[in-house]
Amino acid sequence: QVQLVESGGGLVQPGGSLRLSCAASGFTFSTAVMRWYRQAPGKERELVASISSAGYTTDYGDSVKGRFTISRDNAKNTVYLQMNSLKLEDTAVYYCHARRGAWSLGWGQGTQVTVSS
Repeated sequence: QVQLVESGGGLVQPGGSLRLSCAASGFTFSTAVMRWYRQAPGKERELVASISSAGYTTDYGDSVKGRFTISRDNAKNTVYLQMNSLKLEDTAVYYCHARRGAWSLGWGQGTQVTVSS
């Protein structure tokens, strides 16, 4: 059974930083592309960042480029999202997602990130 458990969300002031983690189990983590998505109230879910199975290739949404960094530790079955220079508009529920080829393996339950002064 695929499980993705996010953690690390919380309340932070503008300009601050947070590090999200997503612990995976139930599948071969090292063969999956991992992604972070987010969804703000009243908005569609958007792709934030993606990392290839071995971690050599990353990609970011335009709104977070230069501020967020995705990484993974295949020995720990965990993917991370380091978020720096946070803005009010980064407030959202952040979701972890696993994919292999054309197959969606699963979603996490989400972790709330609130940027507020």
